[in-house]
Amino acid sequence: MFDTGEFLRQARLNTQSLDAWIAAGWLVPHHDQGSRWFAEIDVARAQLIQDLKSDLGINDEGVDVILDLVDQLHGLRRTLRHLMSSIHAQPDGVRQRLVAELRLAASAATAKKNRHRSKQRRKR
Repeated sequence: MFDTGEFLRQARLNTQSLDAWIAAGWLVPHHDQGSRWFAEIDVARAQLIQDLKSDLGINDEGVDVILDLVDQLHGLRRTLRHLMSSIHAQPDGVRQRLVAELRLAASAATAKKNRHRSKQRRKR
């Protein structure tokens, strides 16, 4: 964990930007005994925000959307890890049936996507 000063150095960020990004909800520091603390992931997130704004010229509304999508992706990955752990904990027979059903569902989704792509190509 980094205190505010160390976070600003690590993220190569100024205090005004940090305060604005916290107000926007883009960064959420941990609070402990009146101090703000930041994790390594917060440094990575700050660098992503800087890249989006400076290098790619994304406006604040765009950054908001992108960060929301990144957060959703991380949430889905966490859910998938929990699901996989739960499947792995099942007896062999149950696990095999679940894996077969997942493969079948994935195959159906791929077929549907391919049909949609073919239909889109024919329209062009």
